[in-house]
Amino acid sequence: MSEVARPRASTQLKHRLLEAHRAELAAGLAWASSDPSLEAAAALVTGSRRRFVIGAATSFTYASLLAAKLSAALAKVTLVDGTIVRPLDLLSDVRDSDVMIAVSFSPYRRYTVEAAVPFVRAGGALVVITDAPDAPLVAHATEAVVIDAPGDRSDSARLHPESPLAPPVVVAMVIDVLTALSSASAKGAQRRIADRERLAQELHLYL
Repeated sequence: MSEVARPRASTQLKHRLLEAHRAELAAGLAWASSDPSLEAAAALVTGSRRRFVIGAATSFTYASLLAAKLSAALAKVTLVDGTIVRPLDLLSDVRDSDVMIAVSFSPYRRYTVEAAVPFVRAGGALVVITDAPDAPLVAHATEAVVIDAPGDRSDSARLHPESPLAPPVVVAMVIDVLTALSSASAKGAQRRIADRERLAQELHLYL
């Protein structure tokens, strides 16, 4: 009896989780289709000479993905990882043509805020990807992408306890759309992508 009940309970839980994810994605699509912030942020990223991407904890995972995707099409994309590239390294040489892309989801890490605010004060532009209009970096941002895909807040807290206001499926969508928009109008982006593919084949990087 218990062997039968266990899979059934697991299947019911799976369906509940999938429905919660479906609701999050639907809310994210509705928000993204009507919010112009992605286009504005992409234009700023494209128009900058150097792009620095930063995040901490769970947000660092998203920042790493964003930096990897941007660097495939755009030159001079740097992930601020806190070890090889530290905030101190870039804050000592900020130019007015630089942009920092800060991924900052609740709970908001002091590390990201304390790197981004001095960057802005030094003359750089700031794009923040966050989950609330009152998030710490919104007031300092040149462009703010505030993800609004609430769904059921109680479900979201259970699904994503590490960052309850930013559904991963919606964050991934934002990263893909922002990257595509940034590279679409970037000079030489398609050539750069083609060159990377050619070099990957020549270096036998993939099976």
